[in-house]
Amino acid sequence: MEHSTLLFTLACSFGFFMAWGVGANDVANGMGIAVGSKSLTLRQAVGMAVIFEFLGAMTVGGQVTDTIRGGIINAASVDGMPELLILGMLSSLLATGIWLIIASYFSCPVSTTHTLVGAIIGFALIRLGADAVYWHNITNIALSWVLTPAIACGIAYSLFRSVQYFVLNAPDPVDAAKKFVPVYLFIAALVITMVTFTRGLAHLGWHFSFTKNLLCASTMSLIITAVGTWMLHRLHLTPRRNPRFDFQNVESIFSILMIFTGCAMAFAHGSNDVANAIGPLAAIVNILASHGEMAEASAAEIPFWVMTLGAVGIVAGLLMYGYKIIATVGTEITDFTPSRGFAATLATASTVVVASGTGLPISTTQTLVGAILGVGLARGIAALRIEVLRNIFLSWLITLPVGALLSIIIFYVLEAFLGK
Repeated sequence: MEHSTLLFTLACSFGFFMAWGVGANDVANGMGIAVGSKSLTLRQAVGMAVIFEFLGAMTVGGQVTDTIRGGIINAASVDGMPELLILGMLSSLLATGIWLIIASYFSCPVSTTHTLVGAIIGFALIRLGADAVYWHNITNIALSWVLTPAIACGIAYSLFRSVQYFVLNAPDPVDAAKKFVPVYLFIAALVITMVTFTRGLAHLGWHFSFTKNLLCASTMSLIITAVGTWMLHRLHLTPRRNPRFDFQNVESIFSILMIFTGCAMAFAHGSNDVANAIGPLAAIVNILASHGEMAEASAAEIPFWVMTLGAVGIVAGLLMYGYKIIATVGTEITDFTPSRGFAATLATASTVVVASGTGLPISTTQTLVGAILGVGLARGIAALRIEVLRNIFLSWLITLPVGALLSIIIFYVLEAFLGK
């Protein structure tokens, strides 16, 4: 293909830039609660993100990548025109990266998925026509952006109300926390592992019955719970003066739980956003590797080095610019403690991983904010900072059209320089 080396270089550069934006915005908002509740330091959060984002992307994330690569536009509409698809994917990568950086500058957590879907639609409309877009799939994705925050809000509300009832309002909250935190940990582990075994590992050759998957997930969850309980017993609590109001030690106990739910959150983000973020890059690389053969490229696996490039970009973005979004999500929407953060992160992780197992590219950001709303509502509407939420909602409304507009502009520029 003409300009193959240049296209490959641009694809890697734009892919890294987009991954940098994902790290600065999306990963940062996922880690914001853990850091904001002081359960983890920024360095610990980054270390967790590296490991569990990778695991989520490599397991459950495969199905989401397939949706991004083939579920938004009709592949038949670009048959025989690999250069056109490459320019479109390049435009989508750069447009998404630019918007993520702009949003991060203004401390607004926005959705990578929103931006990417808008960008792909933008280039498709101007070059392939409206008929090339799978509008029924777009409708389903858009509905998920409304439903998943509502579901996460309900789960988070229920979880924190249960914490209030069983732990915080108990005669001895510390003893109650020691009793119930392992239960919460087992539930969190079981949700994540069960969805991973049943829905996420099929493309890796894992095909077992529901009973065997449940047995594997339960065994893994028991091991995780045992590790958490061991950490709990090694926790040094301060001397208690009044057991009824000893909430400092209660939050110390929930900090152990937040470590594990933070891992679950990173895994959930990797299963959805990391995989779909590198989808356009993988499509370009596969087309170039197959010398323009679209059929071979669409069936190709994502190269490991592409995943590595994405991971490095994400970590760089999180380290260099993620502090702004961490501050917004972790401290400015509502005040977080480990017990509140646990409810929000588990609700988000559960919702995202289940959706990712079905191949639906939902918005992790919107789901997280929905969960934060649920925790805030459980404490009373006054616990929420409405002005911050209003700015976040406004940024969501303009994300998809901005992604489309940026993609169109970039597409015309690339086409002018590289030709049709």
